[in-house]
This record gives sequence, C-alpha cells and structure tokens, in this order.
Amino acid sequence: MTSSKNRLAIAVGGGPAPGINSVISAATIAANLEGVDVIGIRDGYKWIMRGDISHITPLTIETVSRIHFRGGCHIGIARDNPTKDPKHLESAVTSLLRLNVDKLITIGGDDTAYSACKLEEKAGGRIRVVHVPKTIDNDIDLPQGICTFGYQTARHIGVEIVKNLMVDAQTTSRWYFVVSMGRKAGHLALGIGKAAGATLTIIPEEFPEGRVSVEHITDILVGSIIKRLSHGRPDGVAVLAEGLVELLDPTQLESLLKVERDAHDHIRLAEINFAEILKMQVQERLANYGIKTTIIAKNIGYELRCADPIPFDMEYTRDLGYCAARHVLTGGNAAIVSIREGHFLPLAFKDVLHPQTGKMKVRMVDISSAYYQIGRLYMLRLTKNDFDDPYELAKLAAVAGVPMEEFRGRFQRLIELDMHYKAQPNLTFQEPKGEIAGV
Repeated sequence: MTSSKNRLAIAVGGGPAPGINSVISAATIAANLEGVDVIGIRDGYKWIMRGDISHITPLTIETVSRIHFRGGCHIGIARDNPTKDPKHLESAVTSLLRLNVDKLITIGGDDTAYSACKLEEKAGGRIRVVHVPKTIDNDIDLPQGICTFGYQTARHIGVEIVKNLMVDAQTTSRWYFVVSMGRKAGHLALGIGKAAGATLTIIPEEFPEGRVSVEHITDILVGSIIKRLSHGRPDGVAVLAEGLVELLDPTQLESLLKVERDAHDHIRLAEINFAEILKMQVQERLANYGIKTTIIAKNIGYELRCADPIPFDMEYTRDLGYCAARHVLTGGNAAIVSIREGHFLPLAFKDVLHPQTGKMKVRMVDISSAYYQIGRLYMLRLTKNDFDDPYELAKLAAVAGVPMEEFRGRFQRLIELDMHYKAQPNLTFQEPKGEIAGV
C-alpha cells in the first residue's frame, strides 16, 4: 500500500443493514482499478474521533471479493458521534489526514449523513466526502420514493418470521403481538404486515395529532380480537411499528425514562418491551369481557439487520458503491449518492439536509396512498360498517358479553378518532363487511 496522498477511506455508522458489504466491495474494486488505495475505518468514528489511527483495515480487490454475499459489516460499525464535541470532530479530520486520506465514503443513516456533512465542512476542502444512505427503516426521503438499501431484505426476512408465526398462531389458537423496528416511520412494519397478510398492522402515521395513548392502541387490538372471535377465529398476528412508542404521552413514559439512549440521543426503542406492555393491557381488558386469550409478545429487528442481502439489495448496493467511488474519484464532494430510474443522482448536502437540524427529511408512510389503503382494507379491524350493520354489531356484542349499546359506546370512538383514514376519490373500495383478511 502506497503512502502517497491518494487514498480513499470507507467508514460505516449507525445500525447494520443488509447490503453494507456490497457497497464496500463495489467501491473498493472501482477505486483499486483506478490505482487508488482503499482503507476501511474500523467501527465508524469510534477510534479516529479519539485520535487513534491504528484501527484500520486495508481493502483490496482480493480481500473484498465475495463479501457482497454476506450480511453484517466487514469493517465493523458503531454509533459514536463526532459532532457532539468539536474536539472529536477536529480529531476525526486530523486522523484521516494522518492516514493520507483525501477521499471518504461514509455509509449510514441520517445521523451519519449529518456527521459526514460536518466533517466535510471541518476539513475545508482537504477531504472530499460522499455519503451512501442506508437504513432498514426506509425512512430517508430519497427521490421518487426510492427505497433505502437494506429495507427489502429486512422486509423479506421479517415476512418469513411473521409467516411462521401466523401458522403457529392458527395451530395453537393464540395471538402474536410483533413489534417491528422502524423508529419514527411505519414502513417496515407495514411492509412486513401487508406482504405477509398479517391480521392487522398499526403504524405511527395513523395518528396525525402526534400523540396516542396505550389505551387507544389497546382498544384497537381488543376490537380486532373480538371481531376475529365473532368469525370463529381465536388466533391472529398483529404487527406494530416501534415508532408508536415515541407517540405515547410523556406521562406514560415515566417508567421508561431510564431506558438507554444511543450516541445520537435517540431512545433505544428496541430496549422497550412495548409488545409485553400491550399484551398485559389487552389481556386485562379481555378478561373484563370474560375472554381468555393467549398472547405472545415478540420483537423483531436485530434478526433482520445483519441478514444476507437478497438479490435486489445485492445489486442495488453494488450500484451505489460504484457510483459513490466514481463520484468522489472524479472530484465529487459533499453529496449523497442515489439512483433514479437507473441513473446516478448525486444529492448535494446543502440541498437535502435540513438547515436547522442538519438531518435528512424523515419519509413517513403516506396513509392517503393506495399502497396504504389497500393494506388497510385487508386488515381485520373494527370499521364503520360494523356499527352500521345491526347484525354485525350484535355478533360483536355477544362475543364481548355486553349489550350492543355498551359495545358501541366503548369502541365506536375508534372510528371517530380515525378521521385521518379516508379513501381517495380515485379508489372505489368499500370498507369490508365481515372478514376480508381471512388469515
């Protein structure tokens, strides 16, 4: 490896996502073929922000060959944040310069993109920086709704898990409450629930007021379980986005305030056993109606992040890695790499990062879209039709063992609170009568 100042470094921050190794591999190969040395900065900014330049891995065509088949990260990953302390940011730049690095490719989510932006500013032209966005959450606002890399693989693995749980639920006459990773947005939960045909999926975007209570979510789940029982089915699988936790009233989070936060000050949502909390609430409510139901609480997320990428993500990320390397090698700088309609599209930091927060815009699920509404229509949830049809209402009340008007008084508010869910004029669907989910 040469010591000339013609070296490309690759660093990965945030959480793992399937396809990271494909980006590393493709970028390394593209740079090596141009005669440029490549090194991997181990564990993101963890060491270099502290002035330690000993944690590096030489990357060559030989060492990265075939790593694109595998999940995880060949050079390690960490959430250490150099932007919290000016000294750490300065040290990160100095460390890269000591390593003779004049080009840097970062791979990560919005937090890593922000760090990349600040590092490029601090370097003052001495280091060119290009960022490749990744997250299984699919919540980075890329052009024309392009998915973030790793999402499709995470969804694929998540569907396999939920599919098996659906069979188990039917076999054993029980319910599963599955909380899916996703931080603020519900893309992954909805993608898994919709593709698997889960009984219902609940995502943060359903609650436009920005707040939701545990009681409200409990009512939705209890209503679905009762409706399912009215059709003779004691089993089901509910998929819930972990981002619902962030919408809970702060007073309901008092017991969760000691939950660990990461280096970017985000609550580690995976540390909150939200499914277990809902399980206890739902079982208590059902017991008041004389209904005993076995509910299993399960979180999925860590199982998805380091999975081997499916072909879609392998190809997509190899393209991203190549485009990132070519852009930075040919003078590109301060840009996020994206691909639109098969063409490379560099997005300047200044154009896509919020001027105040420095973060990329979070892409939420558009619940007015046909994509969401079709998924919603196949869910088994209480609907307006259930309260307008005396026969359906009588069945539901009978399962709960209460008079019809008492049932209406308890659950019709779900429909009234659900004002944000409205069919688009171009959709001709009607709310289903009976059980459309059928799973």
